[in-house]
Amino acid sequence: MERFLWICFGSAVGGGARYLVSGWALKILGPAFPYGTLAVNLIGSFLLAGLMFAGVEAATMPATVRLTLTTGVMGGFTTYSTFSYETMKSLQDGAWGIALANVLVTVLGCLVACLLGWASAKWILGA
Repeated sequence: MERFLWICFGSAVGGGARYLVSGWALKILGPAFPYGTLAVNLIGSFLLAGLMFAGVEAATMPATVRLTLTTGVMGGFTTYSTFSYETMKSLQDGAWGIALANVLVTVLGCLVACLLGWASAKWILGA
């Protein structure tokens, strides 16, 4: 239960950081492109990979700290970082088919799910 609470705390920190970084990027770069989302996804992917290397490959942090920082903070900051890390690991393991399938199914599947969610809300609300 303690680990769960640490992850919840980390998620709150990550969500707050996402809000701040996105707002900063919007203020600095303007609204012509979703720079805030891009910044969060790039930063999150970089940080998650570094944390996973330190926590799993180099084993330099306790599991609860790793989970708080990765599942919690990075998960609250961006789940795209997890997608990137899992795809990278598949490529490193030589599982090119899995990596390609992950990219295609995730990108296309999420777009379809988004369209279906939009259409469902529109239908339910009668708009």
